[in-house]
Amino acid sequence: MSVLEEGQIKIHTENIFPIIKKAVYSDHEIFIRELISNSVDAISKRRMASMAGDCEDSEVGRVQIKIDRDKKTLTISDNGIGMSTDEVKKYINQVAFSSASEFLEKYKKESEGIIGHFGLGFYSSFMVAKNVELITKSAINNVNSVKWTCDGSPNFTIVETSRDEIGTDVILHLMEEELEYLEPSRIKTLITKYCDFMPIEIQLEGEVINKMDPEWRKNAKELEDKDYIELYKYLYPFQGDPLLWVHLNTDYPYNLQGILYFPKITGRADWEKGEIKLYCNQVFVSDSIKEVVPKYLLPLRGVIDSPDIPLNVSRSALQTDRRVRSIGNFVAKKVADKLKEVKKEKPDFYSEIWESIAPFVKIGIMEDDKFANQVEDIILFKSSINGSGELTDQDDVIRSKDNVYTTIKGYTNRIKDENKKRILYCTDEISQSSALNLWKSQGQEILNAETVIDTQFIPWLEERHEDITFQRVDSELDDSLKEKETEIADKDGETKSGGLQALIKESLNNDKVTIQVQSLKSADAPPAIILLPEQMRRINDIGALMEQRLPGLPDFHVLLVNIRHPLVNGLIKLKSGSVLVNSTDNSSTDLLSKELAIHIYEMAKLGVGGLNPNEIGEFQSKTSDLMARLLEKSL
Repeated sequence: MSVLEEGQIKIHTENIFPIIKKAVYSDHEIFIRELISNSVDAISKRRMASMAGDCEDSEVGRVQIKIDRDKKTLTISDNGIGMSTDEVKKYINQVAFSSASEFLEKYKKESEGIIGHFGLGFYSSFMVAKNVELITKSAINNVNSVKWTCDGSPNFTIVETSRDEIGTDVILHLMEEELEYLEPSRIKTLITKYCDFMPIEIQLEGEVINKMDPEWRKNAKELEDKDYIELYKYLYPFQGDPLLWVHLNTDYPYNLQGILYFPKITGRADWEKGEIKLYCNQVFVSDSIKEVVPKYLLPLRGVIDSPDIPLNVSRSALQTDRRVRSIGNFVAKKVADKLKEVKKEKPDFYSEIWESIAPFVKIGIMEDDKFANQVEDIILFKSSINGSGELTDQDDVIRSKDNVYTTIKGYTNRIKDENKKRILYCTDEISQSSALNLWKSQGQEILNAETVIDTQFIPWLEERHEDITFQRVDSELDDSLKEKETEIADKDGETKSGGLQALIKESLNNDKVTIQVQSLKSADAPPAIILLPEQMRRINDIGALMEQRLPGLPDFHVLLVNIRHPLVNGLIKLKSGSVLVNSTDNSSTDLLSKELAIHIYEMAKLGVGGLNPNEIGEFQSKTSDLMARLLEKSL
């Protein structure tokens, strides 16, 4: 063999960033993506050149990977366009020069998908190889084959060699610490991760590894539900079926395809990184695309494939890139359009999946005004409204298998008092059951709100709609729930309710608890209810959210005592002495009255989860003791 040339690789320092080794790529394994991408690029170039009559096309484009354990080499071969000696000098030795842009300028076929957006990824091979050989034969300048070798320094050698077929071999002589890439299972995993949907066959020791034909590149009319579900299960195994999906496809003002899925989230969603996979011309790039889609859509899953997302710039530059922001807006709009379509055409299905998709939608509404304008009217709340009667879809009511849902517009349209657009809601049907049942007994419609997200979403709705206010069922009770009774004062000028209020206040000895005495209409009303003033409770809930804990009972609250309840009436009689007890000790009776007043308060606290585990144990013990003494006095 005669040496054709020796010299030094020309590195353009102004473009050093996208070039070489560890400073460019954070993971060594990326080299497999870069080299296979270059091979697929070369095959696409040959096909395009053959269409122009400049060369013969190969019958079937293919990339072959071979492992030689004895020589510790990994070889990536293709039957693409290959290179002449001059092209090797130009495209390999001048590191900063990318052949893709020049090639596209010549053939004007950018839509064919020449990759060429990763910089010259060929040099990523030196992250794992101590020596690299490139053997290539050009399809256009069909002359002698060329062999280029380099040991990772700027020194290279080019010699004539022989290669039977047109195309290129890249032979990596692996470093000792990188011998994991001699394992077929490791290479297969990397091909599946980075190159699974590339449009050319990738063979590992004769076996085709990649799927090649991604659904997101097809027309949505060609696909059935099972096709979307199969892709989802392939991308996210053991995650069950998705709730619904959005097919993305646009070629103006940028090129983008993809499929996004709403998953069934059973645990905590990832609002920081996300699970959407980013591809460029079917080459996997990243599964962290927080710069591309709005944050509220990050927990979605699926694929976005676009050659127009700048990949060779810094992350901070991505965040301010106009195209990236435009793509994010496009994705959000398509998601909004899909949700509106599903609610309109499949309302029953929409109501069934609503609880799962609600976090995405509500957070999106609060973060993105454009998104809010699109989807605000399709926000649902579970409602206590009776599912029977004359209510129809015109009332914005949707009945699922187990629940009835309504929109805010539907709720407010059913309010008869035009001057009082108050929306009643609860966040916990168990802890707020006493107040909830009181409102229901008077035929009031109650909405179910979510504890964490709605803590912020409800104030957002009130700010956006000044004519409505939200009131949790346990914040206060209005006159419709109370009996109007006239009380007669005793000889000392004290009424029964006044005396009861004074007794409980003295017994609790807690200025943070406001005591009210009312006669409640419902026969099932408990002896006492804890009420939490709306604004004060909201401040407490926000504080709990910031401290990442569940909201508890605020120190300042209202104890509403139901004077109609037999237990409360018994306390009044016990205090007044009108009930006969087997005791002549007035101090003992006073003590018992106070303990009974405290018991009524603690029962109300227990009903709203206001007792901690230690206090519950003490409450049970004191209850047993109190009942025993009451029985003793009555016998």
